[in-house]
Amino acid sequence: MAQQKVVLLPRQRRVLATLGENIRMARLRRDLSAEQIAERAGIGRSTLTRVEQGREGVSINIYIKVLTALGLLDDLAKVGADDLTGRRLQDLNLTVRGRASKK
Repeated sequence: MAQQKVVLLPRQRRVLATLGENIRMARLRRDLSAEQIAERAGIGRSTLTRVEQGREGVSINIYIKVLTALGLLDDLAKVGADDLTGRRLQDLNLTVRGRASKK
């Protein structure tokens, strides 16, 4: 089966590029070489380069491996944690009762 080409919108590409640059900067701040992170993540050096460039088509699994190698995996769990828009939308749909529910 042929692999389908990934097509991203310009804004999505910019977000991916920013993520890649942030990963690269985290590696450099830790004074780790690309070879060290690639080895720790169990990926090839060229794959790490694609991650740091924010290239399309890199699987989330690869990002998880790289973030783990950098000690940043917990940061991924923060995505959506402070979802203010979602909370506002949820609050708009809440029904107001005369008293709290029975527990």
